Amino acid sequence: MKIISQYTPPTAQALARLKDDLGATSQSMAELCGLAQGQQWRKYTGGSTPRVMGLHMHFYMAALLTLDEASLAKVRATMREHGADLQLADGPALP
Repeated sequence: MKIISQYTPPTAQALARLKDDLGATSQSMAELCGLAQGQQWRKYTGGSTPRVMGLHMHFYMAALLTLDEASLAKVRATMREHGADLQLADGPALP
């Protein structure tokens, strides 16, 4: 088993660039990260002191952007084995 032993978060500029590259809205980026509103996403990409994206949130977003449906199903199954109860909904529509 591997663990993440070092993490340097993306800069606000890198997160803004990701949003642009995906052609996403702030709301869809918020949904992708597990945030409630687009306003919360913008706190990571702007202002005088942008929030730092934590490892867990970044990993979750990267997994959703990277893993195919079969791999995500394995993750969900493992979560259920651990006693979690989760339901799926359609995520943001990204181009």
